[in-house]
Amino acid sequence: MDTTVSRSKVTQESARTRTGEAPLPNVENPRAVAPRDARELSRQFFQRLSELDEGTREYQYARNTLIEMNMSLVRFAAGRFRHRGDDLEDIAQVGMIGLIKAIDRFEVSREVEFTSFALPYIVGEIKRFFRDTTWAVHVPRRLQELRVELAKAREELASRIDREPTVAELATLMNLSENEVIEARIAANGYNSSSLDAALTGEGSQDGEAVLADFIGVEDDGMRLVEELQTLAPLVSELSERDRQIIHLRFVEEATQAEIGERLGCSQMHVSRLIKRIIERLRSGMLSDLNRVERA
Repeated sequence: MDTTVSRSKVTQESARTRTGEAPLPNVENPRAVAPRDARELSRQFFQRLSELDEGTREYQYARNTLIEMNMSLVRFAAGRFRHRGDDLEDIAQVGMIGLIKAIDRFEVSREVEFTSFALPYIVGEIKRFFRDTTWAVHVPRRLQELRVELAKAREELASRIDREPTVAELATLMNLSENEVIEARIAANGYNSSSLDAALTGEGSQDGEAVLADFIGVEDDGMRLVEELQTLAPLVSELSERDRQIIHLRFVEEATQAEIGERLGCSQMHVSRLIKRIIERLRSGMLSDLNRVERA
């Protein structure tokens, strides 16, 4: 009789476990669970999660525990990007988004390890973050890659000599010229940008009220005019005497087209065509000069 009751209880327990009625283990501190134990526990939690209804208290407990138990995966993935110069905590926060996506999309029936499934999600989210939010200004790909190598070399050399390495020392370690190291350092300045409304502290600011925009000059239209006149002068000198006279009368003396026609002995319509032709020639010359400067 006792044997029958005992067997009956075991059978009922097994049935409850198979149907998902068995309670999940109570993990008091999921973040402290060792990675090996987390893998085993995760299987149980994922199995139970697939059987629970979304929105229930037990479902939320299972999902949150899975997130906290597997945070070591995020720390591992974030560590691969520690040389990029960004705050490691910020990278880990982005990686958490990938972990949560992986948990929500993982299916026990696939019979793959969750770690193998989750890492591509976490790394992909971090890479997307770098792609979408970094490099405030355009920097050539070669210099972007060199910046990462420079950060690694600086960290390695600094730990070895216990001080900030010089440009010459970095150049020797990286097998580069000093100019290339300097160029990479300058390019790194384009990685992050500051808001013009960011409050400044220290010298030049009063009680944190000054902002960066207060110390940036405005574009001077007068300087632009000087540059344009410097570009225009040699083009005007190449015009014929008659064309220069027409430009002088129209834009210096501000004579009308009819008045210019009377002085030159031609019709107002002809003067209009002449002015249009001269202006087009000067405009074309200035644009060509601008294109040469940009290509240089």
